[in-house]
Amino acid sequence: MSFEFPLPGYSPAVTVSVNLGVLDEIRASWKAGKDLDEATFQQLLIKFPAFENWVQTLQNDLRLQAQETHPFHEWPYFLRSIQIQSVNWWGDLNKPSGFITMKASIQNNNPKAVTKELPGVVFLRGGSVAVLMILTPKDDPEEKWVVMTMQPRVPAGNLSFWEIPAGMLDDATKTVALKALAETEEETGLKIPYDELKDKDMTKLALESATVNRNLQPAMYPSPGGSDEYIHLFVWEKQMSRQNIEDLKDKLTGLRAQGEMITLKLVLYEDLWKEGARDAKTLAAWALYEGLKREGKL
Repeated sequence: MSFEFPLPGYSPAVTVSVNLGVLDEIRASWKAGKDLDEATFQQLLIKFPAFENWVQTLQNDLRLQAQETHPFHEWPYFLRSIQIQSVNWWGDLNKPSGFITMKASIQNNNPKAVTKELPGVVFLRGGSVAVLMILTPKDDPEEKWVVMTMQPRVPAGNLSFWEIPAGMLDDATKTVALKALAETEEETGLKIPYDELKDKDMTKLALESATVNRNLQPAMYPSPGGSDEYIHLFVWEKQMSRQNIEDLKDKLTGLRAQGEMITLKLVLYEDLWKEGARDAKTLAAWALYEGLKREGKL
């Protein structure tokens, strides 16, 4: 059994279907949603930031097919339907955080096409932010250390995954830079002045002169074949006393009450490319930093 409703703003009409079992799971797992009904779920879904952004981005991109130079102009694709497969929400009832798994049916009418439908399974989780933190001892300006976190990452099947500090975007933070400040303080204990980070969004700086698709977020997409996630990558460089840098090594941090079990690790910048090789955002941040330095933008 399922219920359906039309997706606002789409023509031809797009049907969103939700299995009633999805609502049962939400009620059982989300304290704020224990009395969730179909109408309320529909309202929350339409305004859920990750879903709303995905719908708008796709709609804008589908419209580009009207241009004669577009590769799909002759046989354009259309969004036909969306099936919500699972929802994992937490937080406030009016503004939930969390993830959605869904299947979007996007098809064209090309009679000669081997397959008329694009792969459409999507893991919706929205945007994130990460910070490449480079520390230099005052007694040796040539020596550079990068702050990394070691924490459990169950999806990777690992309890000690190394990565640069990062976190999900939310409605509570007004700017991406402010969210970056909040995450670095939570995960490292270091308080960064806003002025030292506000203009250091490396993805935004790099894309200013790029010719790639401008319909997307000015961020890095780590897994566009399966997820909408995009990550803004910042850099923060600071001179500190050697003792203050040493004090960060193996420091236990994170919001323990929320299940964050984080240990800080320091890696020499020259070794970052290999020590962080398993983490996409670490490698991307390193590459952006190197490129922006070469072009004199940092």
